[in-house]
Amino acid sequence: MKTLFTRSLVVASLVLSGGALADTALLNVSYDVTRDFYKDYNPAFQKYWKAKTGENITLQQSHGGSSKQAMSVASGLSADVITMNQAPDIDLLAERGGLVPTDWQKRLPNNASPFVSSMVFIVRKGNPKAIKDWNDLVKPGLQVILPNPKTSGNGRYTYLAAWGQAQKAGGEAKAREYVGKLFANVPVLDAGGRAATTTFMQRNMGDVLVSFENEAEMVAREFGRGSFEVIYPSSSILAENPVSVVDKVVDKKGTRKAAEAYLNFLWSPEGQEIAAQNYLRPRDSKVLAKYAQQFPPVKLFTVEEVFGSWKKAMDTHFKDGGTFDQVYARK
Repeated sequence: MKTLFTRSLVVASLVLSGGALADTALLNVSYDVTRDFYKDYNPAFQKYWKAKTGENITLQQSHGGSSKQAMSVASGLSADVITMNQAPDIDLLAERGGLVPTDWQKRLPNNASPFVSSMVFIVRKGNPKAIKDWNDLVKPGLQVILPNPKTSGNGRYTYLAAWGQAQKAGGEAKAREYVGKLFANVPVLDAGGRAATTTFMQRNMGDVLVSFENEAEMVAREFGRGSFEVIYPSSSILAENPVSVVDKVVDKKGTRKAAEAYLNFLWSPEGQEIAAQNYLRPRDSKVLAKYAQQFPPVKLFTVEEVFGSWKKAMDTHFKDGGTFDQVYARK
């Protein structure tokens, strides 16, 4: 009798543990500035997934400078999905070990970018240095806070935005001169966007923080809306935020179905609504129209328009010994 009871316990334990093992866990490796978005998005997806499949799903996050995050995945971090702020960080996974296919952007709408952003200026309350546009960032004595373009998509977009607006105004020589002056005003290069925000807001360093539009909302939530102002420059760069499953990981773990659903839900009306609430510009025109008041119109240019392609921009400006290294070495 005792043996039968013990066996029953073992069987019950196996059934329960089997049920627990059936539940799925996903790791989303992302960049610094999406922390707040995914804090809101993940519970919404978990609720959706539970209603659709009856299954509980565990969602884990990893955040840091985008290029450092991509390198971590390329080096073996088992990300089921990668959600970045620039295509080259996902291209890297195709180039190193074939973790994703080379045509990964064709698998989802909008070049696999569910929302977009741009670069804005976050200044001290009252805007004491009267910063209105890009030319103000190169004034002598001004301190500009931004992350390292070699490790952060945030910093890379800032560099490309600065170069692009100057090139449009006066050609390539003008752009090189402008970017040189800009980085002469940068006292420290943090590894990622959130670290740069900490430097500006908590360490109280610098006169202006250049960051993504949605990072300004994070600053408002954490530090109060009266502690800073947001300045929209006359022109800026379109920052696309692409996403992909990491094929070799999901196929090995058996999580492809859940991982693909997790990304597809970003384009759902609810996913787009959460993006807009976190000041990420949604792709859904109806949702964008609903939140139009918080997204001022900005004259935007693309990486392709100014630099030809992301590959050309990376090869010219960010490879070791490239234009950024040349400009920054003269600081």
